[in-house]
Amino acid sequence: MARTNTELKEMDLTSLIEELRATKQEALNLRFRNATGALDNNAEIRTVRRQIGRINTYIRQREIAAAESAK
Repeated sequence: MARTNTELKEMDLTSLIEELRATKQEALNLRFRNATGALDNNAEIRTVRRQIGRINTYIRQREIAAAESAK
């Protein structure tokens, strides 16, 4: 389900926001699985957190570009 940086760069703002929502839901599920002991690979949590950071960065870049073009 995780997308590559190239795929994220090519997405528009609404798609990025939807991807962020889905990735945050995935992070929540991983945290629950970790708390119950059902998570086998703890590195998945780190990977998803970094993915959320990447998506937030791309969203912010789109917002800045939109604000600059509106000037």
